[in-house]
Amino acid sequence: MPDDIVRWLTEHAHPLSTLTPGAPTQDLKPLGEALRGTRIVGLGESTHGTAEFFRLKHRIIEFLVLEEGFTTLAMEASQSAGHALDAYVRHGIGDPERLVTRLGFWTWRTREMVDVVEWLRAYNRHLSEERRVRFVGTDPQRCADSADAVAAFLRRTVPVRAGDTYALEVLAQARPASQPDPERALMRHAEEIARLVADRRERSGPGDGADEALEHARILVRAADLVTRPFDPSAGEDSMFAARDRYMAEAVTRLVDDDPGARVMVWAHNGHIAKGTYGVRVPALGSRLRERYGDAYYALALFFGRGSFLARRGDDLQGPPVPHRIGTGIRSLEARLVDAVRGDYYADLRTGTAPWLNSPQAQRSFGANVPRFAYRFHTAPLVPAQDYDGLAFVARSTCSHPLPGTGV
Repeated sequence: MPDDIVRWLTEHAHPLSTLTPGAPTQDLKPLGEALRGTRIVGLGESTHGTAEFFRLKHRIIEFLVLEEGFTTLAMEASQSAGHALDAYVRHGIGDPERLVTRLGFWTWRTREMVDVVEWLRAYNRHLSEERRVRFVGTDPQRCADSADAVAAFLRRTVPVRAGDTYALEVLAQARPASQPDPERALMRHAEEIARLVADRRERSGPGDGADEALEHARILVRAADLVTRPFDPSAGEDSMFAARDRYMAEAVTRLVDDDPGARVMVWAHNGHIAKGTYGVRVPALGSRLRERYGDAYYALALFFGRGSFLARRGDDLQGPPVPHRIGTGIRSLEARLVDAVRGDYYADLRTGTAPWLNSPQAQRSFGANVPRFAYRFHTAPLVPAQDYDGLAFVARSTCSHPLPGTGV
């Protein structure tokens, strides 16, 4: 293990006294200091199925809202279903478990995620409308709510055109790149529907649900774009991967640019919040935010040392996630981090200098699905200070807790 990692972390690591939400936040003050002058913080994770990541993010969200004035939680989750969850968070409308289940991915259907949502609702309960924290989904895929909303709007306002939305029903559960179509016929149809809704709004004004219907129609256009693009990452900016991160970045950009007082927490995988690229040189969500906002964007990666996490096996897109286990190992940056400083800690990578901060490393990177057996050896390249602004390290990972009856 390079001595410079040990020396640097000995000087710059700030121990985390607990991962439990609701605890005193004195140990998070260094993170608050690092975020002075920022408007966006990316809250990453190296797995989607680690309970400790949920709990630590929950704790950080409480701290950022209560003490640092952050106003919005934007999440790598369905843009479409996010509207209904925002209505719960801000106005108490609906059932939180059902709404979390509709966010589109098994990864969020957990007890830990419901705890986050219920805290946001409790915080908002007695605040004026303009001070309430918002919830926003950033991912256009999984857009059943949008298809339903647009169809209902057309049935109410332009009944003779209501049937035009039937062709878009495939988008409700379609996955990116699942409907390859070089002619982009599905997207052109979605664009036509969006123009119809926009025209109706222009004629009748923003009332009668026209604003919301238009936003849902635009989500359908983005979703149609994703499902008809090529899967091949080597397609560069034309690939589904690049388009997805571009759309998620645009969702965050709208939040920031439309409200001068907005401060946004972006919850996504480490690969998305990174300031560089991922996969086959695909520009990440975080790279687009850094390009637009400079140091006003702060990328905080979450890593773990050893333990278990949930993920689906191989290419199985329907089965339940199962526990996967991994030891400390010797090939990853995490193996060095776990031995350098004991316990859980946070470090700001913008402070101090050391060779390891700007040297190529290997990081663990586990998505919603992981390869059978070989997942233990799966790493992704990184240069710590170039990809992230800070890191939070959890010594031991355990599996997140799926909600009962959600099919995961």
